[in-house]
This record gives sequence, structure tokens and C-alpha cells, in this order.
Amino acid sequence: MKRTTNSTSSSPLPSPKGLSRRSLAATGLAFALLGSLAACDQLGLGGASKLAFKGVDLTGAEYARSLNLPDQDGRSRSLADFKGKVVVVFFGYTQCPDVCPTTMAELAEVKRSLGAEGERVQGVFVSVDPERDTPALLKAYMASFDPSFVALRGSEEQTKAAAKEFKVYYAKVPGKTPESYTLDHTAASFIFDPEGRVRVFSRYGSGAQALADDIKLLLAEKR
Repeated sequence: MKRTTNSTSSSPLPSPKGLSRRSLAATGLAFALLGSLAACDQLGLGGASKLAFKGVDLTGAEYARSLNLPDQDGRSRSLADFKGKVVVVFFGYTQCPDVCPTTMAELAEVKRSLGAEGERVQGVFVSVDPERDTPALLKAYMASFDPSFVALRGSEEQTKAAAKEFKVYYAKVPGKTPESYTLDHTAASFIFDPEGRVRVFSRYGSGAQALADDIKLLLAEKR
């Protein structure tokens, strides 16, 4: 599947349609970097994050500030529910063949590697395929990685709104049958600090160690 990032109408970045995998990955990085530069501009050099993240520093970004969707048990959940924890948010779908299971498996590995500190790490999976990702399927999918992980599933309208807030791209790719479609989508995780502020854009393919390093920095950060 392609690894893509959305480009808004106000952005000079090209549309994801028709781009190669390599071009899409470069577009995603460029978009994240634009967000990082914007944050630095707003905060000033002295106010920007001083942490040396392996991912793209999004400290002070004006997007990815809210997330409110039903979870796999039908309860309305928001980022505020996880205050005090480092939260890793990923947009994907259960029938994804590679990016999604790899990302969730790496996050589960990182959580386990942290021992007791892993209790302060919360994985949040946002489905971009509410048509097929039923609550029961999402519950089983999360349990296969870590039973503490939360899956969020909204209506089509809610999903679009959440993706827009995070500047996440997703689109159906037709299959041989109407039910066998796949989805191109942004392949990256958003990492939030214990205060609920987005801090890092972690690109797919960076590996579990890079993710662990950034999570450790946020767990140890003093505010």
C-alpha cells in the first residue's frame, strides 16, 4: 500500500493522486516539516522543543489538537481521557496488509520493552474504514497487539473530520469486488505528551527503536 500524507488546498504540496510511492513518502515528510517549521515560527526559537526527537518535532503545531470518537465498546473517547500518558495515535484499517499491523506491533513491542513505564503509554488506532471495521473486529484486532490499546471508529463524517484535524490523507482503492477495496492512507504516528499536546510525527519505517527513544524523551520530560 502507498504511504501518503494529505495536502490541503492552502498547501503548495502536490495532490497525492497519481504520485509514486517514493513521491508520496517525500510529500508526507515535506508536509510534516512544514508543520514543524510553523510551530517554530509561532513559538520562537527559544520556545521550540529542546528535545532531540528521532521523528519530526511538531511542538506547538496548530493541528492534531483534538480527537473525539466512539471506541470499540461504543464509549465516546477523547485525548483528555489519556492525560498523564504518552499517547500514540495512528490512522489505519484492520484489513491493511502491511503498514498498519507493523506499526501496531512495533508500538506493542515498545510498550513491553519499557516495563513498568509502559503503563504510561497508550496506543490509539483510528479506523479510516468504518464500513468494514466493526466494533467487534476492532476489539479483536487491538487484543492481538495489546489489550490496553484503544480503537476508535466514527461515522464517515466523523472520520473525515478527524482526518482533517490531523491532516491525514486516506482514499479507497477499488479491488476486484466492491468489498475487496484497499485504502491508501497516511503512514505515520502522532505522539502526544502526557499533557495531551502533539509533539512528534513518527514516520512509518523509522523502526521500533526510534519510536521508543521519542516516547522515553516525553516520559522523562519535565514541564
